[in-house]
Amino acid sequence: MQPAKIVDLFAGPGGLDVAAEKLNIPTVGVEWDAAACATREAAGLETKQGDVRRFGPSDFPDADVLAGGPPCQTFTVAGTGVGRKALDTVLGFVERMVARENHDEIAEDLAMMEDERTGLVLEPLRWALEAIDSGNPYRAIVLEQVPAVLPVWKAYAKALRKEGYSAECGVLRTEEYGVPQTRRRAVLIARVIREGEDEVTLPRPTHRIYRKGVDQEAGDTRFKPWRTMADVIDRPSPFLVISNYGTGGNPKARGRRGSWEPSATVTGKIRRNRVVSADGAETELRRFNHSEAGRLQTFPGDYPWSGRDVGQQIGNAVPPRLAMHVLCAAFGLGTPTDEMLQRLETWRSGEVPGPSVEAELPSKELQYA
Repeated sequence: MQPAKIVDLFAGPGGLDVAAEKLNIPTVGVEWDAAACATREAAGLETKQGDVRRFGPSDFPDADVLAGGPPCQTFTVAGTGVGRKALDTVLGFVERMVARENHDEIAEDLAMMEDERTGLVLEPLRWALEAIDSGNPYRAIVLEQVPAVLPVWKAYAKALRKEGYSAECGVLRTEEYGVPQTRRRAVLIARVIREGEDEVTLPRPTHRIYRKGVDQEAGDTRFKPWRTMADVIDRPSPFLVISNYGTGGNPKARGRRGSWEPSATVTGKIRRNRVVSADGAETELRRFNHSEAGRLQTFPGDYPWSGRDVGQQIGNAVPPRLAMHVLCAAFGLGTPTDEMLQRLETWRSGEVPGPSVEAELPSKELQYA
């Protein structure tokens, strides 16, 4: 499958878009946050700044692939947990939307939810169903979120199969795809299967699972060793990262990772993590800058982070290397080659093409607000 263009909902600073552009697939992102849009503008990524709920497939007629990573704060362990508590309610909304119940009634009920961000996880389904009902279904759909959202993706997959898609979903470990970080993401891939095409499958791992205390070279020889922080961050000597968060339920027992290991999950508070020498003295070292934090997420080292709260932008993003594996699986391209993955090492080499962040000019009724 050779897609024409991807419309990326909740696009953030461009994690998926970076991977797509390196595959020579144009993208347009829909993102409301001004800070993330500043980074996208600096990177030359096409963007529509505004609320995803104010748009639909007809606003992006040249896009034949739908992607998205809805806000995860209400679903994460570190968040309020509102999304997890409301999971049954969200699944009920999925059934109602698939049954094509009245839009206004659904919108009224969504407005009654305790945290409006929880309902945003339903937006990709709205877009997909609107495209199907218009007679121009998306050829492929790619979605990612925290693992707690997997039941929603399973409901999506079930609904999309009934609409003629091949669909698969599951939880992927980022270190199994060469990301120097342990992070788990719930991913859904769906595609309209044409004659001669295989059914959709999740991307095959290329690297070993990280196990604390297990040697990097140990394990299944069919897979490459997991990548380390030292593989992407150039420091003169080994270092330890002491997490801002407690571990094992004890807030005083800070998690620790050495530079010879993958990073723990990169969050928006990565600047709070201490970096110390690994020589036993634990001398305080410079904390990670934006470029280093971005590289742990597999963004290019020269990615032009801009705007406010860059740490949060980085922590919220999908790792481009994982996104490249997922996109290749979605398009039936197999496992990315080393040459394809190496393109992620640098961004534009100083060349910033095109515009563009186009601000939203509301012109239609808010759907599912």
